[in-house]
Amino acid sequence: MKFQKFTPQFATILDLALQLRTATLADAVMLVMDGPSEWSQIRERIGNHKVLVVADLLEELAGAKEAGLTTVVLDMEDAPVIEKLTQALLESVGKELLEPGARVIAVYSGFEPGQIDSVSFLEMEEHLGRLTARDLRKLETCVPLETLKMVLDLAVDIGREGREGKPVGTMLVVGDTRRVLARCQPAGFDPVRGYSRKERDLQDPRVREAIKEIAALDGAFIVNAEGVVEKSCQLVDALHTDVTLSKGLGARHWAGAAISRMTKAIAVVVSQSTGSVRLFQNGHVVLRVEPFRRAMKWRDFEYEPAAAQDS
Repeated sequence: MKFQKFTPQFATILDLALQLRTATLADAVMLVMDGPSEWSQIRERIGNHKVLVVADLLEELAGAKEAGLTTVVLDMEDAPVIEKLTQALLESVGKELLEPGARVIAVYSGFEPGQIDSVSFLEMEEHLGRLTARDLRKLETCVPLETLKMVLDLAVDIGREGREGKPVGTMLVVGDTRRVLARCQPAGFDPVRGYSRKERDLQDPRVREAIKEIAALDGAFIVNAEGVVEKSCQLVDALHTDVTLSKGLGARHWAGAAISRMTKAIAVVVSQSTGSVRLFQNGHVVLRVEPFRRAMKWRDFEYEPAAAQDS
């Protein structure tokens, strides 16, 4: 962890973000940091603007609160920046730092780690705008937040990576396991059957990789509240009563909405066509994540000078 200096470039970009907040009537500026900084200078610079300071680790925000800054810790060190921004919005609403449906100006390191170089305008999705802080706390009560984060991360990886270059769609149903299994039947061979609880625990990176390998098989993964996969390749048999979805969503999304409506489970559905990840609760989409289709790759700029011409 390196100290992130409040350089002239940092100051200029922060000034631009504050001006953009005023021009767009955004609710706040979200400053995503890679390490501690000269917090007192930042606090003086932002004046009366509402600014949330976000980082992966608590130690990266050391001294920020003492300087009068509002902080949010993500614990998402290896996640792409777009996922960090999404989670930062979600947690800010959950902590009542932002109103549902808020508009935010994000300032972050988009190209070079540790160097503030990017500004984005973020507007929460309409489905997120329907949530309240109480809803988010209730969601955490039904399924522990850490379990939900782990399943969402896994779903986003599946949506982004697919398998062997081909897109993969799947569904993971989390929580209220007994009632969920009562509405499931096997689609065929269950690859997780016979393995010990430890060998089915999603906290183990090897288990998550194994789930990615079999995600293309028909049926859903049934995951308990502790993050252990109870069964896989399950056909969810739930009535679609009182469920309304957007046009273009297929049978997997309808099943996810229906099972979340009939039980207290959370259904996380990966779209095979787009890689989008939707989280269903009580029959409704409450979160949507759009994963990158591929990792960003950079190459050195190649330059060949023009041939000299005779005068």
